[in-house]
Amino acid sequence: MNSRLVVTFTTLIVFLIAALAVPLGLAYASHRTNRLLLDRRADATRFAELADQAAREGDYSGLTAEITRYADLYGAAVRVRDRDGSVRVTAGRFDADDRDATRLALSGRTTEDLPTMTPFGPATVLLAEPAGRDAQLSGAVLLQAPTDRARLDVSLVWGTLAVGALVALGCSALVARGLARWILRPVIELDRTTQSIAQGRLDARAHPGAGPSELRRLEERFNTMADAVAGAMDRQRAFVADASHELRTPLTVLGLRLENLEPHLRSEGTAEYAEAMAELDRLALLVEDLLALARVEAGAEAEGKSVELGPRMAVWQEVYAAKGVRLTTDISEMSVVPEAAARIADIALDNAQKFVPEGGTVTVTLADGVLRVADDGPGLGEEERAEAPGRFWRSGAHANVPGSGLGLAIAAELARACGATLRLLPADPHGLIVELRLPSS
Repeated sequence: MNSRLVVTFTTLIVFLIAALAVPLGLAYASHRTNRLLLDRRADATRFAELADQAAREGDYSGLTAEITRYADLYGAAVRVRDRDGSVRVTAGRFDADDRDATRLALSGRTTEDLPTMTPFGPATVLLAEPAGRDAQLSGAVLLQAPTDRARLDVSLVWGTLAVGALVALGCSALVARGLARWILRPVIELDRTTQSIAQGRLDARAHPGAGPSELRRLEERFNTMADAVAGAMDRQRAFVADASHELRTPLTVLGLRLENLEPHLRSEGTAEYAEAMAELDRLALLVEDLLALARVEAGAEAEGKSVELGPRMAVWQEVYAAKGVRLTTDISEMSVVPEAAARIADIALDNAQKFVPEGGTVTVTLADGVLRVADDGPGLGEEERAEAPGRFWRSGAHANVPGSGLGLAIAAELARACGATLRLLPADPHGLIVELRLPSS
């Protein structure tokens, strides 16, 4: 938009400068042409008087001397014809076709107009002046004058106008650029702020400064809106965190009381008791995941701590061995990753051990800043992979698998918090790949 504004302003300025400079240049060219006509017509009129006098006296010697000196001095050419059109006197190099001009002069008329002078021509002009008066015309004087001086004057004025126009255009373009920046500065500031908020920096705000008052008010109202939205989200997260935290104690107490009731149960109530304990465990897991998600969204889990990935893999080796699933790793013993990346790996491994059947394989690799957890389980379809990072999402085919549906949502928030990119990809021939691309830093 900045470029379009500059181009629009510059185009308008070009038209304005052209509207001023072109008529001014043409007006000066016309003025210089008229001055040349007046100057040379005065000379032609004088020669016409001398030619008329010479024709009456029958002596052209004085006229010849006069026009010869004039031709030598001004580089012009002069030709005198009598009433029959015969050449009486000539001086200088006369190379113009003077038949029309001769007929004009012998008809008693003089040259009224000349071609407009420009830097490119014409090189000479031809003037005709009748000798004598009315019915007593004795001949005609033809004056071919060079236009070097006139064309030089026009060139200097046109050049000055062109340089002035270019300077004015350059200054105007700079002013237009500054004006466009001034107008768009609040828009650019809002764009940067919205981009920062979209990237997770909810504390980013626009800084009203220069720019039109309407756009500055828009920045202030945007900041007010962002504060309201951020406040609502903070209250929501605080509520979820507080509720999850406060529910942990009642759930623990309830679990202990149910366990204390077990010796007093009859045999026919054992199944219901087991189901109640399973639901209690699921509810406790859900509360823990909600609390973890709230902490991640609040930034409490986004600290820049790093951990070694190898020891975590050793713990998971025991879990997978107990389930009859093979866990292979391609990780250096000294591999260090952000703690958020290690937690994402834990979430991916926890999901994989739920869905990979006995005898399956899960592979963990870390190379070039890319952490991949690949399994050969049933995997997910394309639409399911797109929806899986959502909160409380559960695949219809895995409804009976324990879990809260928040694991991948927590992983997505952890990836965002540490500046990484999380993707779910299909494995070949079947299975799921959880890929975490860590930032280059």
